[in-house]
Amino acid sequence: MKLYDLELSGNCYKVRLFCALNDIPLSIYAVDYMAGEHKTDAFWEINPLGQIPVLNDDGFIVRDSQAILIYLAQKYQLLSWWPQNAKSQGDVMQWLSYAANEIARGPNDARLHDLFGINLEVDSARIKALQCAEILDDHLSDKDWLVGDSPTIADIACFPYIALMHQGGVSGEQFEHVNRWMNAIKGLDRFISMPGIE
Repeated sequence: MKLYDLELSGNCYKVRLFCALNDIPLSIYAVDYMAGEHKTDAFWEINPLGQIPVLNDDGFIVRDSQAILIYLAQKYQLLSWWPQNAKSQGDVMQWLSYAANEIARGPNDARLHDLFGINLEVDSARIKALQCAEILDDHLSDKDWLVGDSPTIADIACFPYIALMHQGGVSGEQFEHVNRWMNAIKGLDRFISMPGIE
C-alpha cells in the first residue's frame, strides 16, 4: 500500500501512526506540498479534491484520514480498533466526525495560521481549540479511552491536532485528563511520533 503523505500533516500522521501500531506495511510517497504537487493534474487524477492523505491499496484509492482508518481497521479485521457492534461504531463515528470538524476548525486551523502562515481567523480557531480540549477533558474524566476499554481509531483520529495545539499558540497543560490520555497513546507499543509531538 502507498500513502501519499506530508510529514508535517497531522492527518497523514494518523495513518502512519495506525499502521505503525498495527505493523501494517506502508510505502510512503512524500507529496511536494509546498510546490503545489497536490494541485496538479496528475494528483487530481488520484484525488480530485487535491488533498492528502490518500491511500492506494493495489489500485483502490481511499481519501480522507478518517475513511482510511476505517478501511485499514476493517481490511485487517482489527476489531478492537473498529468494533463491530452498532453502538460502539456510532460512538467511534461521533469522534471521527469531531476530528474532521471541530478539531480541524480549532487546533488544526490555529496551527495552519502559526506554522504555515495560512490567512484565517486565528483568534476564533484558538477559542475553538480550547473548547475542543475542554470537551475531550470532560469526556475522559472517568475513562481511559474515547470509546470502550481500549484504544480505537477514534483515539487515533483525535490525537494528533490536540497534541499539536501548542503549535497554534494554545497551551493544553491545564487539561489533566487529556494529557493522561495522550501519554497513554504515546505509551502504546510501536508508537511513532511526528515533528511537534514529544
